[in-house]
Amino acid sequence: MVYLISYDLVLPGQNYQALYDVLEGWGAKRALQSTWVVRLNNTSSAAIRDELMKHIDTNDRLLVDTLGQWASFSLMVDLNQI
Repeated sequence: MVYLISYDLVLPGQNYQALYDVLEGWGAKRALQSTWVVRLNNTSSAAIRDELMKHIDTNDRLLVDTLGQWASFSLMVDLNQI
């Protein structure tokens, strides 16, 4: 399943390297500045959310959704390669 992960990191200057490390460890790729896509099997949107919440602040925002049909323009990654 391909998941779309998007977030708003509210406070500037925070260290989110642990979040980026988890995403990169999963093989996720940035589609936009604060949006990543990743192919993961045997998991759920809720499980992904729960893991990523460990690496963000309580005032940040996070969205995890499955990616089905899409249309895009000038992304940072080719979604067909995910």
